[in-house]
Amino acid sequence: MLTLWKDFIKGLWKENPVFVMLLGMCPTLAVTNTATNGLAMGLATSFVLLGSGIVNSLVKKLIPDEVRIPSFIVIIATFVTIVDYSAKAYVPAIAESLKLFIPLIVVNCLILGRSESFASKQPVHRTIADALGMGVGFTWALTFLGIIREVIGFGTVFRGTGLAMQVMGEGFQPWLIMVLPAGAFLTLGTVLGVMNYFKSRAVNVKVDMQDSTGESCHTV
Repeated sequence: MLTLWKDFIKGLWKENPVFVMLLGMCPTLAVTNTATNGLAMGLATSFVLLGSGIVNSLVKKLIPDEVRIPSFIVIIATFVTIVDYSAKAYVPAIAESLKLFIPLIVVNCLILGRSESFASKQPVHRTIADALGMGVGFTWALTFLGIIREVIGFGTVFRGTGLAMQVMGEGFQPWLIMVLPAGAFLTLGTVLGVMNYFKSRAVNVKVDMQDSTGESCHTV
């Protein structure tokens, strides 16, 4: 049970696909101009990640090594097709705004990477835990970036949905650049810079504490 928890939890922060492993940069930069688009792309990718991971884990011993990667891609493409048609049927507005990017989930290196490095080597139950963790980590990262860009770019959160909120006052002047492609690079770069700053500080504090402990022991 502890192993399953570790497989799940690592994708949320320690090995976060976006902020640590820098995987799936195409959707990260392209669709996070609003929180709604970021959340929708995250959920769609998570579904494909989970479904293809389960199938690839189940059939891993049946597929010859020579055709393993092409077979994985075919399985991934099947689940992407399910997502594409389901979105068009049930959430057409979101499907329209993401129409160029949902098919590109097939080539998302996060999904093929987890199938190749984890699902092809581990049993199904561990694959499910890993896929859920990576999916949740990918979804919260895209939603977080979408919230930042939408708040600064439009002054709203989850615009175009029933959860839409105006978070900025009437005098707020929207920063158009934040909802343009350049805003994606600015936002992601700023977030990564802040995260790396606090990580380096935490490492320095840990090293200082170890040095202090070593000196105390040496003195005693």
